[in-house]
Amino acid sequence: MIKGLAITPPVIGRISIGRVVERNGKRLPEKDDQFTLTTQVQNRDGWALHPLDEQLRKATDGQKLRSIPVRMVFNDPDLNLRADYSLFDRTSGRPRCVGNGETCRRMGEGGVERLPCPGPDACAFAMGDCKAYARLNVLVGDGEDDALGTFVLRTTSFNTIRTLAARLQYFSAVSGNRLSCMPLELKLRGKSTTMSHRSAIFYVDLVVRSGMTLEAAIKVAQEREEARRAAGLDQAALDEAARQGFANGAFEDLAEDVPAIAEEFFPAESLGGTEGPIPVPATGLRGRLEGQLQRQVQA
Repeated sequence: MIKGLAITPPVIGRISIGRVVERNGKRLPEKDDQFTLTTQVQNRDGWALHPLDEQLRKATDGQKLRSIPVRMVFNDPDLNLRADYSLFDRTSGRPRCVGNGETCRRMGEGGVERLPCPGPDACAFAMGDCKAYARLNVLVGDGEDDALGTFVLRTTSFNTIRTLAARLQYFSAVSGNRLSCMPLELKLRGKSTTMSHRSAIFYVDLVVRSGMTLEAAIKVAQEREEARRAAGLDQAALDEAARQGFANGAFEDLAEDVPAIAEEFFPAESLGGTEGPIPVPATGLRGRLEGQLQRQVQA
């Protein structure tokens, strides 16, 4: 295995809740109120739609695509959803520092350094440019066409990250560590808060498949696990292989993918697209409230 290269789940498509649009000569992210499944190929109109996008929309009877049937690839919740604090370079868009609130991996002149991570609000190095950033890999449907080919949902939404992390931990616990066998569904939800001036904020939730109770989903998971074992599938070995693959590299995202990620989640204004010094975030209660408002509006 090549050292320094993170081995991540094979990706055959993307799940997004928005797109990048050109406005006043700048390419900026624009949020949406429905899911879109795309391929990994871009054209001049943006990301090309995946065939599954049309299939799922046919089942909605003309309604917006706000739920997607999925399964997890791994039993370990932290392998399906990887979340961290990420600071991207303002000129190249490449990651400079990735941390978890305790330790971080920071790119320096001598290579990658491991340092304490105080979190984005207290980090003098980040100067307010650090964001929570997560990636969720799922199988759409039951993985009928490709049992290991995943769709990736990338997000900087605290609402989405916190909700998905909780759901994955809970489903893993109640199913007896059978998370990869649970019939689940990504669902787009909306909420309003006073800090968002009562405008809708959309985030991603994870629930059992439509029409099923939690008990029925757990029974399906038990039956699926037994069938997998009878077929010789070793889920524990798959989880361990993924764990070693993620640990093999300092940063998960490939250099060729970073520009598109930075464009979607870290637009030009935050990556050096404007002149002048980097603004230092306000301190105290006002600064914290303003920071929370900005993160929720971006969610």
